[in-house]
Amino acid sequence: MIAIDTNLLVYAHRAGLPQHRAARKALERAAGLSSGWGISQASLAEFWAVVTHPAASGRPSTGAEASAFLRALIRDGGAHMWLPGPGFGERMLQVAADRNVRGPRVFDLQIALTALDNGAREVWTHDRDFVSVPGLRVHDPLA
Repeated sequence: MIAIDTNLLVYAHRAGLPQHRAARKALERAAGLSSGWGISQASLAEFWAVVTHPAASGRPSTGAEASAFLRALIRDGGAHMWLPGPGFGERMLQVAADRNVRGPRVFDLQIALTALDNGAREVWTHDRDFVSVPGLRVHDPLA
């Protein structure tokens, strides 16, 4: 099972970005996997914050545009929307302290732990500094 990081969602949504075409192809590959794929609740919120932000490059997406993009991934692409599992908060605090996660990297940790909670074994991201956790391989499908 594959988890998709926020940056691939943003690139696939924003046609004006140089990574757009490669990110769309990556999502199409994920949709074709028999093992399945998903997006964490944290990635959904982060995606929404980025693409609807008033200072977004180009122009901000409307709520309807952002929602339609995500719903199409579920409806047409077979993506699953993942919630954190039981005990997530305590587990996240422990792993963040143990791995010395600082600043915004805590969002990567949320995504990674939620992915593990939902059976993912790999996360696809274009973030070379994505927080790695045992049991979850980090892969850049745009490289």
